[in-house]
Amino acid sequence: MSTPHGEPVPTAAPSAPARPPAPPWRVVARPDRPAGGAPRDPSARRVVVWVAVVALLVIVAVAVAALVAARRLAEAESVADAADRADRISDALLEPALTDALVDGDPEARAEMDAVVRDHVLSDSIARVKIWDETGLVVWSDESRLIGERFELGEEDLEALRGSGVESEVTDLTEPENVYERGEGRLLEAYRSVRTTSGQPLLAEVYFRYDEVVQRSGQIWAGFAGITIGSIVLVVLLLLPVLARLLRALQASRRHREALLERALDASAAERRRIAGALHDGVVQDLVATSLAVSAGSAAARGRGDDAGADGLDAVASTVRGSVSALRTLLVDIYPPSLAEAGLEPALADLVAAARARGVPTRLVVDPVAARAASPEAQRLVFRVVQECLVNVVKHSRASSCQVVVEGPGRAEATVGSPGGAGGLLVTVADDGVGFDPALLADPERAHFGLRVLRDLAVEAGASLELATAPGTGTSWRLTAGAA
Repeated sequence: MSTPHGEPVPTAAPSAPARPPAPPWRVVARPDRPAGGAPRDPSARRVVVWVAVVALLVIVAVAVAALVAARRLAEAESVADAADRADRISDALLEPALTDALVDGDPEARAEMDAVVRDHVLSDSIARVKIWDETGLVVWSDESRLIGERFELGEEDLEALRGSGVESEVTDLTEPENVYERGEGRLLEAYRSVRTTSGQPLLAEVYFRYDEVVQRSGQIWAGFAGITIGSIVLVVLLLLPVLARLLRALQASRRHREALLERALDASAAERRRIAGALHDGVVQDLVATSLAVSAGSAAARGRGDDAGADGLDAVASTVRGSVSALRTLLVDIYPPSLAEAGLEPALADLVAAARARGVPTRLVVDPVAARAASPEAQRLVFRVVQECLVNVVKHSRASSCQVVVEGPGRAEATVGSPGGAGGLLVTVADDGVGFDPALLADPERAHFGLRVLRDLAVEAGASLELATAPGTGTSWRLTAGAA
């Protein structure tokens, strides 16, 4: 078997590929993530899962926000409720029992206040009661250890003592006057001014347990979150038919785009075939006939003894034959007849011969079993990728040598870091040229057309493509395509 130039096809015995260059392999495209990082068209299952996850996250976020809002609202309501209850307790129970004797420390007056508070005030929701004078002295408390202790009153306490209304807040258990309440958990305190029978102003302070705040916030949250989350779920259910229509439209659009792409590729192949046929049957044949005619004229001139004229005609014939050879090489680049007629290996041999003709010594190693077993789609992909790689080598690499290796499934499995697996067809194109900065792939404005073509070829075929290069280290491309 030979190429269109009469050159023999290189031996196809499989051989280990050349040792890759020092730079690490970089993924240019893989089946689940095309070039440039853009995801492929999502499947219906992925879209449904994505919508479900987003809806769940929204529901969780709303539930958390509702819980926080309910806790704040419940605390505000409980503080207000504590102030109201403290006001009523002070009016109805504490103030009637306040006497000057209690302020003076009379035991009977203290016992009477103890009875009133323990029988009618202290409960599961009220933990402590304190009565202060304006100097900060605790004149009475259900915690007897506090009686007679003096603490500094805050500005709000003094304002309440002067009769400005009821004040309430969350208890700061770190304050020294609250040392005996620290084992009660979180508390709310409400305080207001009361007077003894003689009119002496005192400050009554009632401590409420925080459990009511938690209970109230739970009630508010249940009402608020139930309505909100139910509304979100209803909206999601109403959107499901819309989502289904969008998915059907997406799938139809994808099928239409794939059909257009296939039609464009077929049209491109047909146009290349037409151009190649027109050149071969027209210009090439005319130039061959011209070369033969000029050679015949040279022989006739030399027969007449006109050596100078014969030498001129020989030079013209040589130029014409060179043009024919260049055109035939161009025909191989435009449309390789050997790919469809003789298979992948001869077609690659044509490409390698064309690269050699352009001054880059190129070696081809093909596993013939793997090449024959590959599907027509995989063969076309491998051919186009190798073709574009060799074009880049000839135009840009300034390489002194190049190697193209096509391996079968066993070698693809044995290759360290290979993205393929059983049944994969691994193709490596490596040169020893100047290399380039792989960051060009991420910059569409700087990346030249050949790089984009390689990337797009792999993406369209759902294949994996890797690159190992750096300035001054050569360039290696590695393609993993599916087998039949």
